[in-house]
Amino acid sequence: MVNFDRSNFYPKNINFSLQSLLKIIEPYLIKKSINNKIKVLDLSSLNNIRDNSIIFIKDKSFPKISNNSVIMITDKNDIYDQNKFSSKILINKYEEIYNKILNSMYFHEDNLKYSDKFLSINHSYISIHSQIEKSSVIGKNCIIGRGVKIGKNCIIKNNVVIKNSLLSDNIVIGDNSVIGSTGFGFDPKKMGSKNLTPQLGVVIIQDNVHIGSSCTIDRGKIDYTIIGENSMIDNLVHIAHNVILGKNACIAAQSGIAGSTTIGENVIVGGQVGVSGHIKIGNNVVIAGKSGVTKSISDNSIVAGMPASDIKEWKKNIIKLKNL
Repeated sequence: MVNFDRSNFYPKNINFSLQSLLKIIEPYLIKKSINNKIKVLDLSSLNNIRDNSIIFIKDKSFPKISNNSVIMITDKNDIYDQNKFSSKILINKYEEIYNKILNSMYFHEDNLKYSDKFLSINHSYISIHSQIEKSSVIGKNCIIGRGVKIGKNCIIKNNVVIKNSLLSDNIVIGDNSVIGSTGFGFDPKKMGSKNLTPQLGVVIIQDNVHIGSSCTIDRGKIDYTIIGENSMIDNLVHIAHNVILGKNACIAAQSGIAGSTTIGENVIVGGQVGVSGHIKIGNNVVIAGKSGVTKSISDNSIVAGMPASDIKEWKKNIIKLKNL
């Protein structure tokens, strides 16, 4: 678990309070039990419980958690009744109220009221709210946004956009890549740019990572997307929000990893691979090029095909098809 100060990236609305929260939920309220002395300072997820925060829970399989300084919001009556939070709210229209609360709490780049201030340095725009080590090199026509930290001996090539991100040391990012962009979050029942799900997390890139040209890495929804140390990412790779990529990963060009996927250490991904979201890929896994991964993969596996399966079984099936 990695802690970060959300307000460094997304200025908090200083007028937002418990009273503000209760006013927003009033039209959607079914029932509530609230400690009126509780403060509303941040957001929590099931993986990272923060004091004085709000947590939204929709999944009935959530772990048993208790915290007297967290307000739990759900649209599931059984979750409301069974959880151990002392402050809890049962509402309807979960996605709509989620968006309204987050858009009221924080100013973010998909909100008209968001702002940043930049200095023009060597033909690039650098936020006055960012921190860049002097030993790092920033190319031309780059944009480095609010809250970004870039460690020692990093090389950021031309036309790169970095926002909502924390970079460690010895990182190379190729031309035209975008790090910390908005994740693809929306309600299929209520689509359109006005109904985007706020993405208020960050990207964390650990030591000695190489990211090729024209890659996109989306920030986390509430917590983070992580690129593990010593990982090598080829050109034209997309990594979606909440992905956890273990150390020593190698991902070839034109691959895409969907959101909330966890990938272990020493994983090799061939070119043009597609990985579905919300699955787990173990350590020391090899995924052959052009494979489609639709389910979790155990440690030390080699898989191929669509849907991806054990490579020996895949080869047998190819032979059978040829003999038909």
